[in-house]
Amino acid sequence: MKNRKTIKTIFNIITTIILIICLYFAYQFYQKNNFNDFVRSENNLYTSEFSRDNEVKYSSKRSYKITSPEYNDAMFFKTIQVEKNKPYKVTCMVKTNNVESKEQISGTGAQISIQDSTERSVAISGTQDWQKIELIFNSKDRDTVNIGFRLGGYLGQVKGEAWFSDFTIEQGVSEQSTEWNFACFILKQTDVVIDEQNIKLEVSSTDITDIRNTMERFKNSAQELSEGKMTAKYDIYEIDTPLTTLSYDEQYGYYASPEDVESQIKDYIKNSNYDHIFIVLRLGNEEHKDDIEINDWIGLGSMDYYGIGFSNIRLPNDSRSYIYKYNPRINTFPEEVFLHEFLHSLERTSKEYGYEVPDLHNYEKYGYTNQRLTGQKIWYTDYMNKNINTETGKIGLPNEVYGLKPAKESNFETAYKIEEFKEPENIIEEIRQIFGQIYTNIQLIFNNKEIQTQ
Repeated sequence: MKNRKTIKTIFNIITTIILIICLYFAYQFYQKNNFNDFVRSENNLYTSEFSRDNEVKYSSKRSYKITSPEYNDAMFFKTIQVEKNKPYKVTCMVKTNNVESKEQISGTGAQISIQDSTERSVAISGTQDWQKIELIFNSKDRDTVNIGFRLGGYLGQVKGEAWFSDFTIEQGVSEQSTEWNFACFILKQTDVVIDEQNIKLEVSSTDITDIRNTMERFKNSAQELSEGKMTAKYDIYEIDTPLTTLSYDEQYGYYASPEDVESQIKDYIKNSNYDHIFIVLRLGNEEHKDDIEINDWIGLGSMDYYGIGFSNIRLPNDSRSYIYKYNPRINTFPEEVFLHEFLHSLERTSKEYGYEVPDLHNYEKYGYTNQRLTGQKIWYTDYMNKNINTETGKIGLPNEVYGLKPAKESNFETAYKIEEFKEPENIIEEIRQIFGQIYTNIQLIFNNKEIQTQ
């Protein structure tokens, strides 16, 4: 009887020890693989590894690590509840090791981004120690957004390692001003290789004078044509660093994307609170008029640089052109291209906020024509003031769009933090989270079974 009791005691001790060991390893597995309700996503499935790292970390908590031994676009994201038309700022600390882009462009690397959109922070590549990055965005017409921490990018794929830590999100205060702040960058030199041919082009002093005069006219026309609904101010920068890369689109040919000019403009844009960016560049002249493929555009818009409207303004090949020169007999509206491309940004913004607006290019559909001296000035005036006649009433840009400017740093002078990324502070909270995840998974399985049986 005594021996049986002793054996039972020993068995209970061994069972307890085994249970403790199992719990220990289960807890370690949980610690390494728990992603705190983040959803893991990959472009190429089963290529990247997601884990929690207790060795390489920025603070006391394990960092979130993505390892991509092959080129991939991988992220972990969380669905965040937001208020419509509010500015938000997401920050984190990031560290990288041998992050290399397949496409060799600036828009890929370790970054913060909004899933299924072009909205992103700066992208960190190479091998770099811990640094802070941020994503500033406006919720627009959305009430939820998927905030992702990404190794890759919507522009392409990367390989390497990245660690993310210390996530924060805060809501700022919407700006009420209708004064728009423009930055105009004149890229004085283009030095690119197209089809194995090196093409070098320069902007002349006459071109620069024309652009400066045209920007002043644009400022006045923005207020005049909007009938005071907006005002404009601007800065002009002459950039000596050559433009060395161009992007390509089958419809438009070659153009300067935000990634092509980021190194030239980023120091001017940072903390300057600009609302729209114009990039003025030369892509041809009499000698090189056919060397760079341009498919019938003089201005190209509807792009953005970290949420800020971004447009190309191409200088004409013909040095005798009056497109950006005021002349009472030839052209009294030389600012037209600048206004047109800015209106493309307002058109895009209006649609993103849920407004129905006519396409800017459809002026003929509504009975407008291109005038000899003033181009489409009458169309722009009615477009900007919602004064286009249709059988169902007046249409055009909504008045509200002039106050719907990009979110920027000045929106966060007074802000409050949101606890969407809060992590468990102790083992009790971790256990609650585990059971919460189990319950959620059971619900998902049950709901799927219900759907299958219906």
